[in-house]
Amino acid sequence: MGNTQSRNDLLLLAGIAGFTLLAPWLLAPIGAAYPDLLQKFCIFGIFAIGFNILFGLTGYLSFGHAVFIGVGSYVSVWCFKLLTMNIIPAVALSVLMAGLFAAAIGYVSLRRSGIYFSILTLAFAQMSYNLAYSVLTPITNGETGLQVRAIRTNAELSLRDGDVRVIDQALGIQEVGVPITNLFGMKMSGYPGFYFCAVLLIICFYLAQRLTRSNFGVMLKAIKSNQNRLNYTGIHTRPYLIAAFVISGMYAGLAGSLMAVTDPIAGAERMQWTASGEVVLMTILGGVGTLVGPVLGAGLIKFAEQKVSSWNEGILNSFFSFLPESLQHFVVDVVSLFVGEGWHLTLGLMFMVIVIFLPGGLMEGFRRIMARFQKKPDETVAPDGAQQAAE
Repeated sequence: MGNTQSRNDLLLLAGIAGFTLLAPWLLAPIGAAYPDLLQKFCIFGIFAIGFNILFGLTGYLSFGHAVFIGVGSYVSVWCFKLLTMNIIPAVALSVLMAGLFAAAIGYVSLRRSGIYFSILTLAFAQMSYNLAYSVLTPITNGETGLQVRAIRTNAELSLRDGDVRVIDQALGIQEVGVPITNLFGMKMSGYPGFYFCAVLLIICFYLAQRLTRSNFGVMLKAIKSNQNRLNYTGIHTRPYLIAAFVISGMYAGLAGSLMAVTDPIAGAERMQWTASGEVVLMTILGGVGTLVGPVLGAGLIKFAEQKVSSWNEGILNSFFSFLPESLQHFVVDVVSLFVGEGWHLTLGLMFMVIVIFLPGGLMEGFRRIMARFQKKPDETVAPDGAQQAAE
């Protein structure tokens, strides 16, 4: 049984890796093959995988995970401003700081469970957003956000007039134009940036897969199943929950860092409660507790956001041009409510359909389809008398 499970895991990992790396060709027919959107697929896939470690395995629903997205973004941009445009220090420090913030927030929030835990995380998220937006403006630059600037040449200039980047200056790296993040000289824009995010997505998926199959993952599932019973047997569940919360926060910090890597700016809007709610939708749409589901949900929502929100009346008129003119105008007027700025209505309807008819998300739908194909049509059940005679 162990060998079979291991083989299935390797096949799943190979499938995810192959699809991710070949996405520029596989997604071209649906118009989703350009780098910016592909980067979003990978970044929010990492975010959703990490969130699923907490929500999917333990059942603890956090409404404040966008905090760690913001922490990762701010730390990365400050690394770009103070140290180097090389992304390695930024990514490493972002994951570390997100883990420290998650440990602090988790230590307080995990004193409660259920809706009280969710409200505590939401409170931390709103406090962090307001701190970043108004109180800590010397660090976050408020509503304007942090931006990367050229290296300053005069030491007397204020930090607002330029960046230091001590490592780049020590190495004698010359800048031309607007600074761009790099990986040892390789610019992290366009498809190179996507492939960097893609490799990290595959690594994160592998780590989540190993964690889920480990004894630690089994304990997290047991907490979700019946935490009180574990407490009665003498097992202290709080350290496991804090560890899961920290790991989940580090995944979110990595996603926030990659946002800054692909677009070197950090703003308080990344910490809003709506960003936390978005990852909840991604996980539920794809399938809570599954490995592939959160990635699928993240890709679906980001694709809908990019495509459906870009449709306008001109596109709709062209699409429904085969209808009679009076009917065409009526259909366009109705459909236009669900596209463009109103694309959230489409997202809401899609979410309602999934929750009502597929409570297990899209992965449940795939399982149902696979079960129908695997069912043998000539399989019949023998009568009880025939079974007894055969015995």
